[in-house]
Amino acid sequence: MAMNTDNPHQPARTGASASGGFLDAIERIGNRLPDPTTLFLVGALFIVFLSDVAARGEWTVVQRLPEQAILQDGSAGVAWRETGETFTSTSLLTRDGLFWVVGNMVENFMRFPPLGVVLVGMLGIGVAERTGMIATVLKAFMLAVPGRLLTPAMVFIGIMSSLTLDAGYVILPPLAAALYKAVGRSPLAGLAAVFAGVSAGFNANLFVTGLDPLLAGLSTAGAQTIDAAYQVAATCNWYFMIASTVVMTLVGWLVTAWFVERRLAGKSPEEGGPAPATSAAPEEHAMTAVEKRGMVRASLAFCVVLTAIVFMILWPGAPLYGTGRLFDRWVEAIVPLLLFCFILPGIVYGISVGAIKNDKDAARLLIETIATMAPIIVLAFFAAQFIAYFQYSGLGRMLAMAGGQALGQAQMPAWMLIIAFILVTLAFNLLIGSMSAKYALFAPIFIPMFMMVGISPELTQAAYRIGDSVSNTITPLNPYLVIILVFMRQFVPRGGMGTLISTMLPYTVVFAVIWTLVLVIWMAMGIPLGPAGGLVYVP
Repeated sequence: MAMNTDNPHQPARTGASASGGFLDAIERIGNRLPDPTTLFLVGALFIVFLSDVAARGEWTVVQRLPEQAILQDGSAGVAWRETGETFTSTSLLTRDGLFWVVGNMVENFMRFPPLGVVLVGMLGIGVAERTGMIATVLKAFMLAVPGRLLTPAMVFIGIMSSLTLDAGYVILPPLAAALYKAVGRSPLAGLAAVFAGVSAGFNANLFVTGLDPLLAGLSTAGAQTIDAAYQVAATCNWYFMIASTVVMTLVGWLVTAWFVERRLAGKSPEEGGPAPATSAAPEEHAMTAVEKRGMVRASLAFCVVLTAIVFMILWPGAPLYGTGRLFDRWVEAIVPLLLFCFILPGIVYGISVGAIKNDKDAARLLIETIATMAPIIVLAFFAAQFIAYFQYSGLGRMLAMAGGQALGQAQMPAWMLIIAFILVTLAFNLLIGSMSAKYALFAPIFIPMFMMVGISPELTQAAYRIGDSVSNTITPLNPYLVIILVFMRQFVPRGGMGTLISTMLPYTVVFAVIWTLVLVIWMAMGIPLGPAGGLVYVP
């Protein structure tokens, strides 16, 4: 029986397709690997030895940046100038290196980006979940959103979560998985759909986010090596990002329906297949009188919290008004704000329905929540060491610089350069997880070079955003990937890294192809990428 696109109750149970067989093979191989904790430990040791090999072999990458030059035929061209700066590997097997490994072990763990975000964010979610408020909210969501539109809603919400920077990684996946399970669909499919939006669609949005000024600043610095007066506006990619949000929502919907859910349809719930619905008839999802009373009071509490937050954002001189270190203050404080938005309504709901009778009950719920985070804490310790060793050794930076120079010296037409740049960014996103760190390396190389062949900095920035986003779902250097793995195991106990990678790989491949094609067509049509976002630069 063929699958009806996004039908929540009648998934196809056909034989494995060629792509399904390939993904199943990836899953089997991946799940035969050791536990992810062991993999990160082995990876960290590998980086230690590789850094020593590179250091002893005296591998050096000389920084070369493009600049204007007059060629022998009298035409303007690009020359590569050595800046005098060199990149070398720092060995972790030396006396100082091993001391750094031991001396920074605790600091590496404490500075692991997702750790504090997850623990703080999940405190609020845990209270809201254990009092029953989350289940009631999911009931209301199921009644409000038609089953056929559940997947595009998840992908769209995931994409839009980039307004809150990384908070979407923590808040949305467990909720999406629980929602799919409640309606008898694969919780892994729900987690995958929202994770694809959060991660692979990270650089798209309907609004200008805190990421845009950051990227524009790095683009401006790169452009001014050619044109000292050039400025890149924070809004330069806005039109393209709006279109990308719509297109990627549809693409994520189709990938989930045609690849992910179709492949999971024949699996058992323990392997990621559809879960038994919590109730057979839609009317059984209706809220009880007690739940309605709790939701009314919780909604009032949420409105009070939200009003207070909005006041502190908009009122001059208030704690959240204005700009912080990099972004608006409210953006930088988004995780604690989300904690308040969940924990206070959750406590009010719990008191209303009788789940919380005193302060001891509330403390118990907090303790139970942290107890469920133990797998994340253990995995985060080893993942943090692996990522820190890779950064300290300098290997990622050297590979990115060498690859960028090799592409820069290739002779290609503009559209081919853009495609190649997207692929290079995609590949090096597997080595350098930080969006800003990677662009800080790439912008001084690619933006001046592309400007000399008529490609605007704004177009280069848009291409970078595509390559940086699409492989976020599969790169081990995305620190939130290990968090998603732990969330996945709450619903798919038998799942491992192979399960997660095989589920998310179709999103990476299809998003990369379609999003790149959209940009190439955009170039061909000559449409501005946004306000002050031209496609062409005249040297």
